Amino acid sequence: MQHRIIVLGAGYTGAVTAGRLAKRLHREDVTITLVTPEPDFVERVRLHQLAVGQDLRPRPFSELFANTGVELKLARVTGVDVDHKAVMVTPADGPETEELHYDTLVYALGSGWDDGGVPGVTEHAYEVSSRTGALRLRERLADLGAGRPVAVVGGGLTGLEAATEIAEARPDLDVALAASGTLGDWLSDKGRAHVGRVVDRLGITVHERAVVTAVGPDAVTTADGRTVPSQITVWATGFAVHPLAQATTLDLTDRGQILVDTTMRSVSHEDVYAVGDAASAIGPGGKPLRMSCASGVPMAWQAADAIAARLTGAKIPRISIRYYQQCISLGRKEGLIQFVTADDQARERALTGRGAAFYKEMICKGAAWGVANPTVGMPSRRRRVVQPQARMDVPAGTVA
Repeated sequence: MQHRIIVLGAGYTGAVTAGRLAKRLHREDVTITLVTPEPDFVERVRLHQLAVGQDLRPRPFSELFANTGVELKLARVTGVDVDHKAVMVTPADGPETEELHYDTLVYALGSGWDDGGVPGVTEHAYEVSSRTGALRLRERLADLGAGRPVAVVGGGLTGLEAATEIAEARPDLDVALAASGTLGDWLSDKGRAHVGRVVDRLGITVHERAVVTAVGPDAVTTADGRTVPSQITVWATGFAVHPLAQATTLDLTDRGQILVDTTMRSVSHEDVYAVGDAASAIGPGGKPLRMSCASGVPMAWQAADAIAARLTGAKIPRISIRYYQQCISLGRKEGLIQFVTADDQARERALTGRGAAFYKEMICKGAAWGVANPTVGMPSRRRRVVQPQARMDVPAGTVA
């Protein structure tokens, strides 16, 4: 009987996990089903580009996973029953719910925008955390006349990239950025200075220490009483995990992330693994890994290798999950590569200008390439699954 592996979600982490498992395990011994509602891979790190009218290269899963043994299930996940090892999905081509059963589950449903409970966000704001959201913003920006105000709320990576991309693509608009702290306050002195110069050159008005408390159809309001005019408000204050896990019996954090051990296996259910934004894993310095592609892809490698090792009786390899840099695009001509410590603290060293923009572009291309080539440069001999009683396994929550 084949061991049934189901991977929920086909973002960077889910797609990489599925592809890596397919390279590690013998096709006669396992089935690998990747559940995703969209037929194409979404380059989430480029959605701010899509929002301003740029066309992204299509990457159909049918091509990415051709001849790999990964079976695509185009469907939306509506429920997970981890106690009975079942997943409920609604196929893209029909309204009827189906039930899929698994032996091993990889939960990679990721995250979406977080409205923070701020009044007016869901009614009036736009987001760039999903392709649907980016396309909706794209349409609205295309209809917006010259001289009209646009406000981007959120001074982190997503907010900076969205604000600079919009200002560069539409210099005829009045773009503002509202940050809860100071501009680039987590960056090095060199990094902050460069961001400030680029923002000034693009004509972006920065509102620092501006905690937005309400979003209206034509303005945002801050906690200190400021009113920032806005015909389009882009909400980029952070991410919230997919809420589906909260309806399960999995052990979760207060944020709804699945608690995992060092191999990305759930601490409460040994047949469930979680990767990417959906999981809470501890990184260097005892700190939880942040929601990012930089964290998620190594988590996917670790989960796939651990699953394959446990099924084949091999020793579980250890993947180093640490940080090296934060890559920020500041439009198409400028960028910032902020080098960081293993636990993600800014070093003084930073790469700026066109060189940084090129560096970031190579990182984006490499991330997409890695989805289709999850084991290039590494041994990828497919191993046979051993009988359950012979597997070299350990209880959930321990280090193997």
